[in-house]
Parts: sequence; C-alpha cells; structure tokens
Amino acid sequence: MNKINKSKLTFIPLGGCGIFGANLSLYGYKGQWIVVDCGMGFGDDTMPGVDIILPDISFLEEIKDDVLGLFVTHGHEDHIGGIEHLWDRIRKPIYATPFTSGLIHRKLQEVNWGNQVEYKFLPDDEAVKAGPFKVSTIRMAHSIPEMRALKIEVDGVGAVLHTGDWKLDANPIAGDVTDQGALEALSKENILAIVGDSTNAMVPGHSGSELNVCENMTELFSEFKGKIAVSCFSSNVARLVSIAKAAEANGRSVALAGRSLWRINDVAKDCGYLDGIPDFLEADDINYLNDSQIVYVCTGSQGESRAALSRIADDAHRTIELGENDIVMLSSRTIPGNEKAIERVKNRLLGNGVTIITDRDAPIHVSGHPYRDEIRLLLDWVKPRYVLPVHGEHMQMERHADLAEECGYKAPVIPMNGDVIEISKSGLEKVGEVASGMLALEGKRLVPIDHEAILNRRRIMFHGSAVVTLVVDGAGELVADPKISAIGLIDEDCENDEKFIIEAAKIVAEQVRNIPKNKRSNDYQIEETARIAARRYFESQFDKKPQTRVHLIRI
Repeated sequence: MNKINKSKLTFIPLGGCGIFGANLSLYGYKGQWIVVDCGMGFGDDTMPGVDIILPDISFLEEIKDDVLGLFVTHGHEDHIGGIEHLWDRIRKPIYATPFTSGLIHRKLQEVNWGNQVEYKFLPDDEAVKAGPFKVSTIRMAHSIPEMRALKIEVDGVGAVLHTGDWKLDANPIAGDVTDQGALEALSKENILAIVGDSTNAMVPGHSGSELNVCENMTELFSEFKGKIAVSCFSSNVARLVSIAKAAEANGRSVALAGRSLWRINDVAKDCGYLDGIPDFLEADDINYLNDSQIVYVCTGSQGESRAALSRIADDAHRTIELGENDIVMLSSRTIPGNEKAIERVKNRLLGNGVTIITDRDAPIHVSGHPYRDEIRLLLDWVKPRYVLPVHGEHMQMERHADLAEECGYKAPVIPMNGDVIEISKSGLEKVGEVASGMLALEGKRLVPIDHEAILNRRRIMFHGSAVVTLVVDGAGELVADPKISAIGLIDEDCENDEKFIIEAAKIVAEQVRNIPKNKRSNDYQIEETARIAARRYFESQFDKKPQTRVHLIRI
C-alpha cells in the first residue's frame, strides 16, 4: 500500500464494492477516520455451510485509535448486520437515527458486550462534528424508515454526498419522501463527489411506489379463499404496513412468523411507524380463524434454510401448515447468489400444492433502490464534480459510471474493496490498496472465505472424500489390509459398490508394498504413496478427485 496522504480526503471501501452486501466505507483526513455502515452479506454456493459473510476489517483495526465513530445510514442488514460481530474489535460510538439505533440496540442485546455501546443521535436539523469532519443528513425514501444520506464535509477541502440506499417515492407508506429541496441546495455547494448506490443502475425507468404495492395486494387478497403467506425482507416496514392494510380491507388478520419480524415490529411501534395499524399476532393466535381470514408474514424470502418459509415448505414449522388452496407471495427481489436456494423452497411449496405468486406474476414488490431515471435526476439536482459508484457488483457499478458520463459527470474510478481513493477538486485517483476481503461466520468464529475448512467442504461437495487407514509394523510392512471409506462416491451398504472398496484397497496395498525397504521408515512416504494410489483409483472409476486423507498407525 502507498502511504496515505493525510492532507487529502481519502475514501476506502472495505465492503459493498464488487459484491452485494457487507457495506462498510472509511473516510479519512488529517490522520482521523469515520466509518460509514457495517453490514453483512450472504454466502453463496461457492461457500458450502456459510450463511453470512462480513467485511475483513483488519485495516480498520490497525487505525482504530484514530477512528472517531461509526455513522449508520439506515437499518438494513447489509448496512448494520456486521455490527454484532465486528463492533467489539473497534469499540467506537455509533451515530444513527432513533429507529436505526433501536434496531441495532435490540440486535446487540443478544451479545455479552451489547450494553457497552455508546449511541449518539444523528439529527436532521444540524451537523454532527467529529474531528475534521462535519456530517449532515438528508432524508431519503427507501424500503425502511429513516434512511439518511450523509453529507460529509471537510473545511477547506469540500464535501462528499454518501447516498446510502435510496429511491424516489412520493408515497412511501412508511418513512420519508426523498428531500428534493435539500439535494438541489447541494448544487450550490460544489459537491466534490456522489458516492452512490449502483444496485439498479442497469434497470431503465423508475422503481415505482410502495402505494401501488399496497393497492395491488389489496386487490389480490380479495381473489383468494385460502390462507395467504407473504414473504418479504423483515426490515421492510412499509411492506408490513401494506400487507396489514390489504389484510384489513379483506377481513383478514395478520400473524408474524420469524424473530426478526418481531424485532422490526417492536422498534417500528416505538417510533410511531405502525400507528393506526392493527397489532400483529402470533401464529398460534390466528390458526383458529377460517383460512379466508388468515395472512402470515414470513421470514425467508431469500431461501434461508432456518427461516420460517423454509420450515413451512419442509412441513417442519411448529404452527403453520400450507397446502392446496393456499397462497405464498414472494414480495421481494432476489439477491444475486440466492437463486438456487429460493427455487428449492418454491419447488417444495409447489409439491405441497401451494400456489406461488412472485413480482413477475403480479406487481407485489417495488425496489428500494433507484432505477436509471432516478439516478439521472439525483445527478442533475446535486451536480457533483465526480461520481463514485458503490453498492453493487462490478457490472452495476460500471453501468452507473457509464450513466454518469452520459449525463455529463465524470466517473473516472470504479472502486473495489480495499482501494485507497483520494477525492479532491482536481479529481478522483486510486493511490493504493489496503488489506481487504470477506470473512465467513463459521459457528462462533470468523475466518477468511478462502479458509481451508471452507475450501475442503467445496472440494468434498463436488468430488467426495476418501479416508485410507493403514496399519504397519516398525519395518513398514502392512500387518492388515488397508481400510478405505469413500464418502460422496459410493454407498458402502450397497453390494454393487463393495467391489470398488476391495479394488481400491488392493491397489493401495500393492503400492505400499512396492516402496523400497529403506524408505519405509518415513511415515510421509507411506502416507503419500497410499493417498495418491487411492485418489488415482477413484478418479479412474468416477472421474472425481476426492479429498483424500491417510491415517497411518505403526505398531
């Protein structure tokens, strides 16, 4: 890494660039830093057994003595989900709005240091001073209340608009309308750069209004007589309100299924976002009603194996059963990488006779992120010198940069996690890199996503695993036939597969006996000979290269 120039305003993304989720950004000046967001992402099928990934904050830990605080734009998991796993490593104040603070606080009640966090209010009517930084908020519409873009200003240098997630929606149902006036006022302040959401930069048009979802659900609910289950992002308070209003209009009661939904419900009620909405019920309290009077809201819109919808699909939910005449509405977008998991859940539901409705079948979802027409409007309101695309995979960020150029704004850098980018009136420039990457949550530990345990699971998933046990005497002579197990290759209880084990053991024994006597005192020589022989045999039979281990016992 090049030495960071402390006299320059510096931007370093540690998450959210090149991937969806795990958003975490650093802004530095005069040797001091602020952090924006600390989110989580989802593992994909290249990481078997991994549900959650988090940004590697080793660089942040190096500079933590110079970190002034964590500023949180909003309460979605891809922006706050890393806090419960990572905050203890930096222990800095968290600046957030009341709703977002409430969500974070409830999550942190489940960890032993949760009550040690210092929360600081992020107001809408005045700037927060943190070292050389002055941070102001701008109300933005999104699919969760109290989404705040951040104007990050440094005296004598200029200001950056960090948009976070946003959209334009004149009727967001719950939460704020994007403050067009405040954004247009920025055009007079000569904003250096917009660090902006790229999620839908490839999608033409406008993202649509939550009010339309509410109206469409109201109409759809009237068409069905069976139980209705709606799965959506648990943090989408506006969608909860839309579902509740559609249910009430059709004489249905609503039950929540999933702990994260109840957490959102509690915070939303405390902050007044569910005023006038009938109380949500537990599933146990609704099942006595006729099917035509029931709506469930379920976690698991991304196919998560332990979420409510997956358990319902597997007939494993404690309370909820769905079958013929019942409806499941998937009222969310698919996060890239989750397609297979979602299809598995859908197929299990279909096998139980459930009818499935997605946003391709009916307008039951609108995105919380801006489409291309909305991005154009934002750029023309703010009129930044430069555009720095973030929050997306590389293709979304590239299209965001292309769109900015089409609109007459320069986007000279496509940042990737770990890039050190200097922002000034004269330009955006990548000047180096810091340590970065993704961590996988493995039980109670965090490991790099290329950890040997994960790589081995991936190899085993595709090629199987073989274990060879050898018993030799002090001279290296076999005292028993090799014992071989082959997991993911054969069925050891099947008579037709028994021949493969016998043949493999015979070949391994032959190769071990062929080792020169003067080399048999070397355990490694024997182990490698047996390992290679077994692996080559299984490759010749099954066109697989199994993860092969040898256990050598000397007696």
